[in-house]
Amino acid sequence: MNNPTNGQRNRVDVPREVIDRLRNVSSGSLTTELFRKGLRQCFLVGVKPLNKKAARFAGEAFTLRMIPAREDVDTYDTLTPYPNEMNLQWEAVERIGKGQVLIIDSRNDPRAASAGAMLPTRLKIRGAEAVVTDGSFRDGIELAELDFPAYAREVVASTRLSFHHVADLNVPISCADVAVYPGDIVVGDGDGVTVVPRHLAAEMADACERRDLLEKYLYYRVEAGEGLYGLYPPTDQTRADYAAWKEAGGKREEAGKIRAGK
Repeated sequence: MNNPTNGQRNRVDVPREVIDRLRNVSSGSLTTELFRKGLRQCFLVGVKPLNKKAARFAGEAFTLRMIPAREDVDTYDTLTPYPNEMNLQWEAVERIGKGQVLIIDSRNDPRAASAGAMLPTRLKIRGAEAVVTDGSFRDGIELAELDFPAYAREVVASTRLSFHHVADLNVPISCADVAVYPGDIVVGDGDGVTVVPRHLAAEMADACERRDLLEKYLYYRVEAGEGLYGLYPPTDQTRADYAAWKEAGGKREEAGKIRAGK
């Protein structure tokens, strides 16, 4: 098993404090700020949390790549490996580090489960942040109650061996048609999952925190009855009003009442 990276970029140190800040930004701000950097699609379309109460997470990508199963290789007997043989799926779970996200390339194929409740439970115990697949999970009822972020397209009962063979760990993968490199920062909220190139993590944390607060201010004004033109996107005057509103304490009821220079 190789451990390739996205050149020097995925060797950039990302402090846990930066990752924790990304956990709290909105996916809308994150995808918009990534778009400003030229990254058009970093969002895993169609991948949803099974437990919406355990949706927010951020961590470093630990990747798992699947290929199509083949009948002479992926048999019932392979569920229990022979002595001295390695089960790569088990290896992924037992190797993953604290704060990492197991992100699975299931080829956008939901016909068989990428895992059941056992593996996510073990990941939780090991201190992982989340598990994400562009396929399916089984044991949906258990995962919907598990206090651990688990994201998938569907819930099915079919065993992984029906359609999937685990081929490699910690290599570049595609998940929901988004390129994911080992060490990328993976961020989830109730809307879904976004992949952040590692070298942009700190910049994204700064930019998204600023954008989230500005968007909150603009929403307050729209909620109070203002029209969009001249407000969203904000004009220079609106930004000046926003700065004055922040300086005055940033209260919801004061949004739109405070005007800069008045």
